[in-house]
Amino acid sequence: MVKNDSPVICMPETETMIREVITKCGGYANKDAIMAVLNDVQQKHGYLPYEVQRFIAVEMDIPLAEIYGIVTFYSGFSLKPVGKYKISVCMGTPCYVLSAAKILEKIETITGIKAGETSEDMKYTIVATRCIGACGLAPVLTVNDDVHGKMTLDDVEPMLAQYK
Repeated sequence: MVKNDSPVICMPETETMIREVITKCGGYANKDAIMAVLNDVQQKHGYLPYEVQRFIAVEMDIPLAEIYGIVTFYSGFSLKPVGKYKISVCMGTPCYVLSAAKILEKIETITGIKAGETSEDMKYTIVATRCIGACGLAPVLTVNDDVHGKMTLDDVEPMLAQYK
């Protein structure tokens, strides 16, 4: 059930999109749908700023602290705008031992930004993650949904050239 008496928190088009996502995910009747709602909203909006989290909290009658806890716990969610290409470099033990830090450093040098930053042109966002879950491909990184495994320093520049 849509709460039409919710205070205005976001832009009207953003509020409409969020309500549509909540309805599609069955969130008004099912509080367990919060992960699906957050994923879908982030895909459509690009990130989950405070205003968006607060609106979801009000609409779904879930404490804002709970939503913030989810968004800050899972590395797939972002509080800030992300670039067209989100580069996630695994820093888990197998990847780290096999030079992931040097690979990350080379990516930072080429893109001109550090891990945790987004380029001014909104082209790249770099994230150092704890584990991607592909230890057999170490060192591994992802660019959006593309997985790049068994990376070497020599692989970095040609790999990035695919995402211009």
